[in-house]
Amino acid sequence: MDAETAPDDAYFDYCPWDFADRASAGQRAAQDAHQRQLAESGARLGPRCYVSPAAGIFTDTLRLGARSYIAGHAYVTGEVTAGDDCTVNPYATVRGRITLGDGVRVGAHSSLLGFNHGFAPDLPVHRQPLTSKGITVGDDVWIGSHVVVLDGVTIGDHCVVGAGAVVTKDLAPWTVAAGNPARPLRDRRAQAGPRRDRVVPGDLPGGLSGSVQGGLAGVASGGLLGDLSGGLAGDASGGLPDDLSDGLGDAVARFADRARAQAADLIARCWNPDTGRYVDRPGAPVTVRAHCDAVEIADLLLGSPPEQLAAEEHAERLRALQDPGSGLVPECTPDGGPGVLPDPAADGWIDDGTAEYHVLAVGYALDLLGSHLAQPVHVVRRMTANQLLARLDSLPWRTRTWSAGAWVDCWATGAHRNLELGVEGGEPGTLEALFGWLTTRVDPWTGMWGAAESPVAGRLQLVNGYYRLTRGSYAQFGLDVPYAERVVDTVLAHGRDQRWFATGRENACNVLDVAHPLWLAGRRSGHREAEVRAWAGERLTRALGRWRDGAGFGFGPAGEGGAGPGREPGLQGTEMWLAIVWLLADLVGVADRLGYRPRGVHRPEPARSPGFATPG
Repeated sequence: MDAETAPDDAYFDYCPWDFADRASAGQRAAQDAHQRQLAESGARLGPRCYVSPAAGIFTDTLRLGARSYIAGHAYVTGEVTAGDDCTVNPYATVRGRITLGDGVRVGAHSSLLGFNHGFAPDLPVHRQPLTSKGITVGDDVWIGSHVVVLDGVTIGDHCVVGAGAVVTKDLAPWTVAAGNPARPLRDRRAQAGPRRDRVVPGDLPGGLSGSVQGGLAGVASGGLLGDLSGGLAGDASGGLPDDLSDGLGDAVARFADRARAQAADLIARCWNPDTGRYVDRPGAPVTVRAHCDAVEIADLLLGSPPEQLAAEEHAERLRALQDPGSGLVPECTPDGGPGVLPDPAADGWIDDGTAEYHVLAVGYALDLLGSHLAQPVHVVRRMTANQLLARLDSLPWRTRTWSAGAWVDCWATGAHRNLELGVEGGEPGTLEALFGWLTTRVDPWTGMWGAAESPVAGRLQLVNGYYRLTRGSYAQFGLDVPYAERVVDTVLAHGRDQRWFATGRENACNVLDVAHPLWLAGRRSGHREAEVRAWAGERLTRALGRWRDGAGFGFGPAGEGGAGPGREPGLQGTEMWLAIVWLLADLVGVADRLGYRPRGVHRPEPARSPGFATPG
């Protein structure tokens, strides 16, 4: 087959079984090169295998028999051995010590988890040792979509496991099984007939039931640290049971009361009396964002401006920071005065990531203070449609999707601010050009913009860039996001990536950038609602436990070598996690117990109606 008739490369990420018959010579050469790279890392692949470059392969051992495939966006780690004619379908997770026989089909979004955490009471879970009994799957086995197989399970030859099952015990050969926990329904050789076993009430695996009971007890007794993760993950069929929702509702209500009682003090802690300005945390430099975060926290928890200044003085200080030539807000000087921007690019834009974010932070802080920017965002207003399209085409969509999405967020927010001031958002046709470009560039397989995945970061850039892009464009302007169900699929798959979402590894940016897309896309589609609620409930429980009395929330671990201010509590972490807690609580159905709703940068409602093209 030649390149003109072969499917696009992305087709084989989702239909790997067609590669042998339909790939072009160039695609075969690229796959050979990819397999050579895997072989250099110790993998052994049989003839006519296909491993998608979009799959996350981080194995200590990988053995694939002839005609076996790993599809795009699968996540494969540990010691994995598969026989002939095996397929790991898109978005499946295969981790730990896994042995597959011949002719095994692992359905999309399924998880084979050949390891486990200890959870003895004498150590926190993140310090517990990992154990691995391994998972063994026999020959001729079909594991349906959204199945979870837990460590230590053996699935016999010729079994069929129904979609959504949670397999906690061994399955004898020829068993057809389904349910949570999975139970035998019949012998596959008898196409109809009585079930092979009956359901035993309360027959839950000890680890799952123990986690549910322990987590609920922790919440009900007044603590904020109850670990509901086992119960949440186990409830794949119906979301959170009512008793767990009630327990979380009580927990978020207690948390909100505690946060409100401490809000004034934690803001005062970050007021620098020497400069008369705000810092993120004691000892940190004066920043524009710290002032904006203080305004957002006070509005959220106290319903008033921070008490250090009158509302009018807060507003005038922020308005005075806007650069008169560009309309951007550069970082302030050490004493809190107006900063300086770099020189403009050829299209008139000024590339300064901090100043770009301040279009969001300062604009929404001024909203909360009953004010607005002193002047339009001129770099947005002056940009022509052609310049905008050229800039969009030049953004690093394949390598730094977050940066590309952040630029769209800034530009669209600048257009919103200009319309608010009664001038055109940009040159005539630019807003229409933005949404036209986005509509024609979105990937229908993922619902997103940019590269599908990278071996190092997985879907991190893709999903985080999606949040920034849609926050400023679709969400801010009240437009439905395209391919909402695909968005939910992609984001949930990313939310299972333990590199970013294991206990102790989460930061505010990464959790927000999953929670908001699930809220934005999931609330309209209702797609995989139970899984969305389960993911949100687990993260909500963890988030409540991060609050530090008198200091608030820390951003998270990324500050140790990446973005963000790190683990120490401060204004940025507190502002972001308060918004995250609301989003997670709303996904679970208990947001009304918080008694607050974000109105600033992370507001859930659109800032404008969809009729965006005219000022006023």
